Amino acid sequence: MLTRAATPADAPAIKLVHQTAFGGEVEARLVSMLEADDDTLVSLVAGIEGATVGHVLFSRMRVTVDGESLAAAALAPVGVLPHYQGLGFGSALIREGLARLSAMGVGLCFVLGHAGYYRRFGFSTDLAVRFASPYAGSDFMALALDSALTLPERGVADYAPAFSRLG
Repeated sequence: MLTRAATPADAPAIKLVHQTAFGGEVEARLVSMLEADDDTLVSLVAGIEGATVGHVLFSRMRVTVDGESLAAAALAPVGVLPHYQGLGFGSALIREGLARLSAMGVGLCFVLGHAGYYRRFGFSTDLAVRFASPYAGSDFMALALDSALTLPERGVADYAPAFSRLG
């Protein structure tokens, strides 16, 4: 298994991964919209034997604490071709992406997804509830990427505009 930064040449394979993994166009459209809006922070592909079998994208989030902006990212989407699911490709992509975000100085990462899956990476609903968000709820989780970060009691978090334009 190889993970690497996605390039423009990977666009058709990334689209196919998300269409196949999710059975529709929504996630593939989201990737295109985030890239067109220049809100992509980290985009990685996973491959085996020269074939792209997975993709993860981390995008810029609008997060404020006490009126100050905080560097934050959203994890979405992550997709793996069905035949390769459960083999660690998604986990490898997520871990590599989180490491890259941390190296970039991003302090927080948010995800909207299944708590049972995302807790293994350290995501927590307890941290996310501190942030007012249109996406708040039991599936909204956050992860502090910087151990020196003073975690706020209250803040506001919103995904990049592409998420709300999906409709």
